[in-house]
Amino acid sequence: MAGKSIFAGGALRSRVRTRDVSRSEKWLGYLLGPSGALLLNAVLATYLNVYYTDVLKLTTVWGGAFLVVFPILSKVLDAVTNVVMGYIIDRTRTPEGKARPWLLLSAPLLAITGILLFTVPSASEGIQVIWVMVSYNLYYSFAYTIFNMSHNLMVPLSTRNTTQRGGLSVFNQIATIMMSGILVALVFPMVIMPMIGVDKSKWITLMSVLSILALPLTLLEYFFTTERVTLEGQQTGEKPPVPFMQQLRAIFSDKYMLIIYAYFLIYTTGSSIKNVSLVYFCNYVLGAYNDGFTQTMLSVIGGIPMGIGIFAVWPLAKKFGKRNVTLAGFLLYALGSAVCCAFPTKMTVMLVGQFIKNIGGLPCSYVFMALFADVLDHMEWKTGFRSDGIAMSVYNIIAVAMVGICTGIFNGMLSSAGYIAPEIVEGATVAVAQTASVKGVITFGFVGLEVITGVVLAVLLIFLNVERDIGRKQAEIKARQQK
Repeated sequence: MAGKSIFAGGALRSRVRTRDVSRSEKWLGYLLGPSGALLLNAVLATYLNVYYTDVLKLTTVWGGAFLVVFPILSKVLDAVTNVVMGYIIDRTRTPEGKARPWLLLSAPLLAITGILLFTVPSASEGIQVIWVMVSYNLYYSFAYTIFNMSHNLMVPLSTRNTTQRGGLSVFNQIATIMMSGILVALVFPMVIMPMIGVDKSKWITLMSVLSILALPLTLLEYFFTTERVTLEGQQTGEKPPVPFMQQLRAIFSDKYMLIIYAYFLIYTTGSSIKNVSLVYFCNYVLGAYNDGFTQTMLSVIGGIPMGIGIFAVWPLAKKFGKRNVTLAGFLLYALGSAVCCAFPTKMTVMLVGQFIKNIGGLPCSYVFMALFADVLDHMEWKTGFRSDGIAMSVYNIIAVAMVGICTGIFNGMLSSAGYIAPEIVEGATVAVAQTASVKGVITFGFVGLEVITGVVLAVLLIFLNVERDIGRKQAEIKARQQK
């Protein structure tokens, strides 16, 4: 996508023309724009596995091996496409930047592939298995990879001003939290899931609406963002692309980048297993199947700290440092998870533990991308070139691979423990009580693992002190460009 022809006119130009971050950029580009794709993905992260186990009843396919092996193997392809996408982004040259043009392409792809995920035909088991594998990889390995790579680079490429960049990171995370913490975690369990149950036609209608909604909103993100860092480099003269292996060596020889990748790997492992086990925990351990109350209560308690964090986290991060606030947060994160783990069937105790845990998770939720952007600037200072696309591809490989791997592991644990899917009896969804071993698997997935990951992450962050002299390094980068 090195040519400039389709961007030559004004129709596809960014609507953001200001030197500093504008209000429309924050509200439309970073808050409202991404919300469609993020809502779709949040629903999939929480409910796609439920659709496979409870609606399509794929738990027993291949003796229970299909839902274990298929998500893991799919992530091999996903990893490859992430690397390819990172390579392509770093070599994309257009007047609209190197990442934003791919947002434009992702908009229709998300809508089409999101619908295909759920329109699995009522046919033989073999046909259903093939449809699930193909549609899953079209969405995750193709459409969402293109969106996620370009979307995640918007904050690092938006500006070098660390204060403005931090503000955009907060707005970006508000969009994520609004979708996952309010709509998916509150509205879905309380209103939508009791309405659709395991009725396949209702699932298809719902997910088609959400998929189509992602199209115009993703276009909004495209038009109300801009890549000031990329354009700054273009103004100082085009440089030949840095060889792929040179970029890769630079990434994997930098201690800060290795630390932040290890951090994200550990965090994603804990949160992925927690996310996939959430619905099962509410249905079988803490409450009753689709009772419309249990998951809502947990989500309300989770949503209150996230609302507070909009106003509190960034001022604290500016005063004490992004790394320090995040480190302290993870100690609270582990404490809250430990409280939940001790009393998983006690609603009051669970709510207290979840409140503590979510307070601790605020800094990670709101300032991580700003911290990642600091590491990218540090690498540019160190190497003399940027490696945004390749660095983000590794970040995304961790994200998507661990979601698939963790889903496969959790499904394997469920199957081996003897999980029994619900049935439709006389038009109503009926779920049986699960065994103690099934409940144990679900409880560890939802509240046990994050005790461990919270402590490990707090220790790891001690070594991530990239903020210490990032201002000086950014000034040196600008001085080099002016020579």
